[in-house]
Amino acid sequence: MSSTGGHRAGAPSSAGEPAPRRRAHRSRRKRPVVRIAVGLLVALLVVPAGAFAWADGKLHDTVDLGTSGGDEDSGSGTTYLLVGSDSREGLTDREKQELHTGSAGGRRTDSMILLHTGPAGTTMVSLPRDSWLTVPAYTSPMTGKRHGPAKHKLNASFAIGGPKMLVNTVEHNTGLTIDHYVEVGFAGFVNLVDAVGGVPICLDRNLKDEKSGADFTKGCHTLDGTAALAFVRQRHQEAQGDLGRTRNQQKFLTALAHRAAEPGTVLNPFAVYSALNAGLDTLIVDRNTDLLDLTSMFQAVRGVNGGHGTQLNAPVSAIGIPTAEGSAVLWDRSRAQRLFRELRDDLPVDVKGGKSR
Repeated sequence: MSSTGGHRAGAPSSAGEPAPRRRAHRSRRKRPVVRIAVGLLVALLVVPAGAFAWADGKLHDTVDLGTSGGDEDSGSGTTYLLVGSDSREGLTDREKQELHTGSAGGRRTDSMILLHTGPAGTTMVSLPRDSWLTVPAYTSPMTGKRHGPAKHKLNASFAIGGPKMLVNTVEHNTGLTIDHYVEVGFAGFVNLVDAVGGVPICLDRNLKDEKSGADFTKGCHTLDGTAALAFVRQRHQEAQGDLGRTRNQQKFLTALAHRAAEPGTVLNPFAVYSALNAGLDTLIVDRNTDLLDLTSMFQAVRGVNGGHGTQLNAPVSAIGIPTAEGSAVLWDRSRAQRLFRELRDDLPVDVKGGKSR
């Protein structure tokens, strides 16, 4: 699974951070044979041709990641940015109450995961939303005022400039090039979980969080959409707060991919249509992402669940750091730079994530 363009490092900035990436144009016609075969297999054996075209047309491909010119890089891997937003679009007032989502307007990033696939395998890296990072210079679309680079929480970059600014910020601080952007809101997440018949999760302790609505006993459970949303959002009883939550989100995402690929789901036409309809309704992707790209992403996530990949958090040196935007998470710069260099150059990941001891 690969895409045209790669992940060679840019020259460090004067602040010691990766320079902003130059995004090479990626033609949708240049698809490796294996990737086409996977997509055709899904289209022919699982989804009738008409349904495949219908599903591809339902994608909200509204995010422009930019296509500025530049030399083609030699890296052969592909990097996705998977975003869970707190968008309430599609939810009734009663559903908002039942799901403990609140009624805030707009949308914010609730979770962010880098998924990198390449010759060295698949790696999922959770990026804590409270990560204290440099947001690149930008011009406010509201005022036209130019703002220089400044420190903010990672999820603030989304509030400042939406998906494109979030992608720019991730690229600026990791040196990676994001090839595909995939975002799902609350309603889409809940409906997708319900469409596949729930997702099995085993817990090693009791979990209860009044704010998210999570209330689970130790042991194995099959979570429906409402329970699943509560599980991936809970963090107040996690010893490491958002770091603990990101681990739960990765665990659930891989379990969801595995459940969706089980014979009882993929060989059931009704389940397939239901899952596609539920998953695509609130899915937002970039303009160069189509159903074949999502198929490749799905296969990669499923592979991680089967033990063919690595899951970790971005390396962290400290949590609860006081800032003007509240407590934040500080990355371990040396370990983070090494991790992202390994991903960028498609090398085996030899860096452990999480908080340094």
